[in-house]
Amino acid sequence: MGRTRRLTISTDAAGRTAGWATAEPDGTPPTTPHPRAAAFFDIDNTMLRGASIYWLARGLAARNYFTTTDLAQFAWRQARFRLLAAEHAGDLSRAREAALAFVTGWRVTDVERLAEEIFDELMAPRIWSGSRALAQRHLDAGQRVWLVSATPVEIGRVIAQRLGLTGALGTVAEVVDGAYTGRLVGKLMHGPAKAEALAQLATVEGLDLHRCSAYSDSANDLPMLSAVGHAVAVNPDTALRHQARERGWQVHDFRTGRKAARIAVPSTVAAGFLAGAVTAGLALRRRRASG
Repeated sequence: MGRTRRLTISTDAAGRTAGWATAEPDGTPPTTPHPRAAAFFDIDNTMLRGASIYWLARGLAARNYFTTTDLAQFAWRQARFRLLAAEHAGDLSRAREAALAFVTGWRVTDVERLAEEIFDELMAPRIWSGSRALAQRHLDAGQRVWLVSATPVEIGRVIAQRLGLTGALGTVAEVVDGAYTGRLVGKLMHGPAKAEALAQLATVEGLDLHRCSAYSDSANDLPMLSAVGHAVAVNPDTALRHQARERGWQVHDFRTGRKAARIAVPSTVAAGFLAGAVTAGLALRRRRASG
């Protein structure tokens, strides 16, 4: 007899349908309860179709914070960053500076309000139902579930709240008197920084990372995936797919409807840093407006 698939309709705090349904993915082993186990999900292309910072930019464009021409340029830069696998220290430094320039002077409450509105309008319909179901399996087992992303932590928190998850780890900008100063607190939540954040969170929350799970689409997140006992590639890029084959990690590809598979061969390293391209354009537009 075939395996039963459970369907859950997600709702917000007011009981309204949140805009997606979660169907339990086939081929996924049961998630067992354990007080020291948790799950960590990347956001862009793992939990959400596309880049969260792009959808934020698109929502801001609709509110006349900048033009649709700027948005098209942001999208082109985002694609270029990904195709060129621009991941050198200089690229990340420029991405950080652009992100900080974007938020300088903005009120935290305004960013959170806009992020909530834009999530409901543009991001909720683009949540991968399969990824949402994977997260729900951990929640149903009594495990905590965090989003871990290079996107600003305020955006990550909004997404986590809307999805009913435990919380979010993200890039943190300094705040003084309720407004962003343009300085970074710590590192961009990218690459090795994600693994460091997981280690710190495990200490604070009493987690055993060997009992934890991590989910990502990108080879950039190999440090995070390697830090836990159960790594899963979700909608993987070519480099991560190769790594998953080599390491015997489970793979879910919700883009094509292919079932999860355990696979095993060599690897390459690649994938671009998405947020920098978009925030660079936002910063440019902000400078134009102030000039």
